[in-house]
Amino acid sequence: MAFPSYFVFFTLLLPHLQPTISEPSIPGSSLSLLMTIKASLDPDNLILSSWSPNATDPCNGSFEGIACGENGQVLNISLQGKGLSGQIPPEIGQLKSLSGLYLHFNQLHGVVPKEIANLTELTDLYLNVNNLSGNIPPQIGDMSALKVLQLCYNKFTGGVPSRLGSLKELYVLALQSNQLTGAIPASLGNLVRLTRLDLSFNHLFGLIPVKVAGLPMLKVLDIRNNTLSGNVPLALKRLNEGFQYANNPGLCGLSFSSLKLCTASGPNSDRPEPFASGTNHLPSKDLPESANVQQNGYPSRKPSSGAVVGVIGLVVAMAVAGLFTFSWYRRRKQKIGSAFDSGDGRPSTDQAREVCRRSASPLISLEYSNGWEPLVKGQSGNSFSQEFFESFMYNLDEVESATQYFSETNLLGKSSFSAIYKGILRDGSVVAIKCISKTSCKSDETEFSKGLKLLTVLKHENILRLRGFCCSKSRGECFLIYDFVPNGNLLQYLDMKDRNGKFLEWSTRTSIIKGIAKGIEYLHGNKGHKPALVHRNISAEKVLIDHHYNPLLSDSGLHKLFADDIVFSALKGSAAMGYLAPEYTTTGRFTDKSDMYAFGMIIFQILSGKCRVTQSNRHGAEISRFQDFIDINLVGKFKESEAAKLGKLALLCTHELPDQRPAIRTIVQELDDVISG
Repeated sequence: MAFPSYFVFFTLLLPHLQPTISEPSIPGSSLSLLMTIKASLDPDNLILSSWSPNATDPCNGSFEGIACGENGQVLNISLQGKGLSGQIPPEIGQLKSLSGLYLHFNQLHGVVPKEIANLTELTDLYLNVNNLSGNIPPQIGDMSALKVLQLCYNKFTGGVPSRLGSLKELYVLALQSNQLTGAIPASLGNLVRLTRLDLSFNHLFGLIPVKVAGLPMLKVLDIRNNTLSGNVPLALKRLNEGFQYANNPGLCGLSFSSLKLCTASGPNSDRPEPFASGTNHLPSKDLPESANVQQNGYPSRKPSSGAVVGVIGLVVAMAVAGLFTFSWYRRRKQKIGSAFDSGDGRPSTDQAREVCRRSASPLISLEYSNGWEPLVKGQSGNSFSQEFFESFMYNLDEVESATQYFSETNLLGKSSFSAIYKGILRDGSVVAIKCISKTSCKSDETEFSKGLKLLTVLKHENILRLRGFCCSKSRGECFLIYDFVPNGNLLQYLDMKDRNGKFLEWSTRTSIIKGIAKGIEYLHGNKGHKPALVHRNISAEKVLIDHHYNPLLSDSGLHKLFADDIVFSALKGSAAMGYLAPEYTTTGRFTDKSDMYAFGMIIFQILSGKCRVTQSNRHGAEISRFQDFIDINLVGKFKESEAAKLGKLALLCTHELPDQRPAIRTIVQELDDVISG
């Protein structure tokens, strides 16, 4: 007669198994909830002033950092780097439709409420770089949709919850720079999609679980600065530089050059893995976090038959409930559209983020769950190495950290469609980060992707090197990361009124002219994966000067990313400065001869030390009257034979007829013959 009792049990259980209703889409209800959240995050009302209780609809774009779906549910909260100094309220868990929560780079304090686990659709949880404390809520392990969990650079204590091993969709787990103790749970070895695990700079001890070392997708394992010990699994050798283990003196192992060899009496050589399979061939089973292996010292007993039947009944009930919830969820997903779905037959953002994550670089990676659709694999060029392309991908956290979250003090320059910031990467490299609004870029995703791939193959000593990029859908921007060039651009060396400024000696000027020519020659050539490329926007401002006074052409290939109206807008400045070839006004086309014209103008600028190239300069070059086209600061300090020849080359390059302008390879040969040293 057990069945009737279980039928009664299941009947009583059903009300609790009904699908959880998402937060109300009625504007007033969402408003009230958001105002409660605001009061906790920003108790002094200094940051979120746009969150007004008098608003009619928080989803109309007036609430900073809030993105909603078409039915009015809050889908995304992006408040990173805003200076929030409050706490994360339990009410955050009532935003059932939330898929992204970005609260990193703030000064939030207190604990992470366990109610956050009610966000069952959340894929991205970014709480890193705050002052959060207490234990990491084990309930986070129930957030089955979670793909990125960033809790690093806080003050969390306690152990790493073994329940995190239930996050089957997780790609990134970043817990570094906290005060975590205990062992690395072997349950993390269940995270079969995990590509990056960072546990560095904590107080963890014990062994590295073999199961974790064998994760199939793992690219980065960072365990530096802990007190781990024992044999390092050989499986980690495959990660190469992706495995970081310094400052764990108890570690030992073969094939790791900086580790001592393990001995039979070595550290922990006979101890089982923490939270892993026991000895004596017992079945593998993760211990619960609060498990007491010897309960009060009594041996374990066989479970009664009644308990077994009870467990079976409960499992059946839960299975039925799971099927019911899954079918409801599928119907709901068909009805409720997301503000981030592509909806045009192309891969959705979710599909894109999954594809992009599968082979993330060990050192740099795409912003995991907000990747731009153009970065989906396979959208351009079958012959191009996808692995090579992905090695250029940085994540948004690193870009934000490098620029102090795009601080005004890091701003180097700004235009109507882009901004450039100075940044310092985690490895200490100084970079320049160019921020481009998505609205300024090509709308055709395939073309945009091809443009990015072209930038990655440009490599020459006189071309500014692209280190990487990051395209963020949540910010609506793409970031291009270049090496920082310390001596500014060529424009800063023109129109110098006295020798106290950035004066260039004659040999430096001729070397710069030669370097620019070689850079253009590289662009115009066709080698390997790089097609012939016309720069289109060569100017003194685009010529950067490194610490050895070598010239570097910047913005090469950038027109492949920009929308046509942005490219045209940039041409206005070129035309005003005289760089635009005269034939463009009639043909509307750029050719390699267009670049030659701009190069000729730059030769005149370098020789004269002036921004403006005048008819007097041209006439002086024709008749070798040096006082008309050579910088007055160079009197008696230049070689007349070189100056005369360079003046003639400048005239040839700026000929009115494009057919009369020489090819760049001819110019390079001439310069090799003319310029000594």
